[in-house]
Amino acid sequence: MSKKTVSKSKSEEPDSFSLLSDFDIHLFRSGKHFKLYEKLGAHLATFKKQAGTYFAVWAPNARAVSVIGNFNSWNSNDHKLSPRWDESGIWEGFFPGIGKGEVYKYAIHSNTGEYLEKADPFAFYAEIAPKTASIVWDHDYTWKDKPWLNERKKLAGKTQPYSVYEVHAGSWKRKPEDGNRSLSYKELADELVTYVKESGFTHVEFLPIMEHPFFGSWGYQLTGYFAPTSRFGTPQEFMELVDAFHDAEIGVILDWVPSHFPGDAHGLYKFDGTHLYEHADPRKGFHPDWSSYIYNYGREEVRSFLISNALFWLELFHIDGLRVDAVASMLYLDYSRKAGEWIPNEYGGNENIEAINFLKEFNEVVYGTYPDVITIAEESTAWPGVSKPTYLGGLGFGQKWMMGWMHDTLHYFKLDPIHRKYHQDEITFSVIYAFTENFMLPLSHDEVVHGKGSLMGRMPGDEWRRFANLRLMYAYMFTHPGTKLLFMGGEFGQSAEWNHDRSLDWHLLDQGYHRGVLTLIKDLNAFYKTEPACYQYQFENRGFEWVDYSDRENSVMIFMRKGENKEDLFIVICNFTPEARQLYRVGVPSRGTWHEVFNSDDLKYGGSGVLNRGNLLTSPVKFHGKDYSISITLPPSAVSVLKLKEEKTEFDLE
Repeated sequence: MSKKTVSKSKSEEPDSFSLLSDFDIHLFRSGKHFKLYEKLGAHLATFKKQAGTYFAVWAPNARAVSVIGNFNSWNSNDHKLSPRWDESGIWEGFFPGIGKGEVYKYAIHSNTGEYLEKADPFAFYAEIAPKTASIVWDHDYTWKDKPWLNERKKLAGKTQPYSVYEVHAGSWKRKPEDGNRSLSYKELADELVTYVKESGFTHVEFLPIMEHPFFGSWGYQLTGYFAPTSRFGTPQEFMELVDAFHDAEIGVILDWVPSHFPGDAHGLYKFDGTHLYEHADPRKGFHPDWSSYIYNYGREEVRSFLISNALFWLELFHIDGLRVDAVASMLYLDYSRKAGEWIPNEYGGNENIEAINFLKEFNEVVYGTYPDVITIAEESTAWPGVSKPTYLGGLGFGQKWMMGWMHDTLHYFKLDPIHRKYHQDEITFSVIYAFTENFMLPLSHDEVVHGKGSLMGRMPGDEWRRFANLRLMYAYMFTHPGTKLLFMGGEFGQSAEWNHDRSLDWHLLDQGYHRGVLTLIKDLNAFYKTEPACYQYQFENRGFEWVDYSDRENSVMIFMRKGENKEDLFIVICNFTPEARQLYRVGVPSRGTWHEVFNSDDLKYGGSGVLNRGNLLTSPVKFHGKDYSISITLPPSAVSVLKLKEEKTEFDLE
């Protein structure tokens, strides 16, 4: 973002500098200013041939506002801002000599009698925590990702594979030789990009990268909405990281948190001495789960702030998608509240109508501006139409996390295989509702924290069986309808629960079983991306057909995945027990020669090597409602995938 220069006529020199027009104020006050980051905050500018910085902040209940920093020894009597005449509540001013890199805050004398020192909600950069001041900055950067963006536009609206690697930037890998520090953005651009590319994921998703004071919040309690955290480098260095991912043909998704914010003294809470961004009534404005504060979605200026923030990351940082955190907490007024702790809506219900309208508008604006990006909802209830268009009554998200699938799958896989035959419904139930939304299957960070242990730690049995079950679960996940998300460490069978203060256990890759899991994930990603039946109809029931879900005694499940072309069809056989089963008959839709294209029991994955090699010839034996069938060996605790190799044969196997 270049320096601003005030416009003026030849005959008249303006007395003061402002980036705000009357139309800007109209849009802001009506909740429709979606590029507010270009107007509020700190902007490098030149006025009357003097270089400096223009400041603008919304503080309608302030008695006086000034900018403080090293440049005035943090003295609130200097560098005073002026209130605009239009009663917008915005204070502004231009000060020559304040340049890029200056540290600052707003000193606010509230009409309630309080004196507050606040970070800039629109700051582009911030001091490294635990320091809390903002930094004057710009977004000057030369992007190199035009080929990526052009390709993204071509794919807009088309179903495509999403295999997402979820990352906490501060703990993916650390430098023990350098005080156990986190990798910088520059180091991540080298190491993380290479790793994600080699692992075969299509996208990376960062836990909130926005500035946050408490590292242990993982970024979900943020205060710097327009600033990538300075813990790992500058905004331009984060841009370089995004650029590097795009050069490697990997999309970048950011976690975005419009659901709540912390009560830190320098943050949004009681910003001008009053409940400006949050509801004043704690029954609507305080979040009991996270001891944080809830945005007032009915306030027009707050909606402008939030939607501007979403577009900011898409526009200035070329982000490819936003995963919206804690949507369920926004939708329900009684979320995590007991009777008497919440206020019903105007119709007496528990739906948060203001939040619902906000989410719809957010999606309409995002997709209206960037039809080639994705929005994803973390929504844990059965709210209807989360990923349906708003014109059909939905919330308008592109995808929704399939939390029911995640809970049922992890519960099922914790069971000793001997008991799984009594729980067959748990593993088949997801298909009943799999096509009611555009679902993403998440095995996220939330499943490996707070005493839950690692995914590996949930698997029953001895070492071999635990690894076999993990491979089985991943193979089932990648062949199940829906897009995919896996939290870092899961791809190689991280043994310990995730700890944000330490690196993943990369030394485990020295062990064969762990290397085998990573090899499996690489092959599953390749299979998912190259087999059209995996993703062409991943949100539609025409891409799925049961072959058999009733073999409870053997805990076997068989289904087909279909693409646009007949030859794309493949059959998935899941054996959820550690018993290999010989001469297991499977009904197939076509006569001919089938072959096994994937088997999670392969030796290269750490399996026992029970494979179905060579040609599998059909027999004219009706089975599973099909005219033809084949006989195979089911590998133990594994998934086998079959494809038709040649439809026309000279004979059938009797």
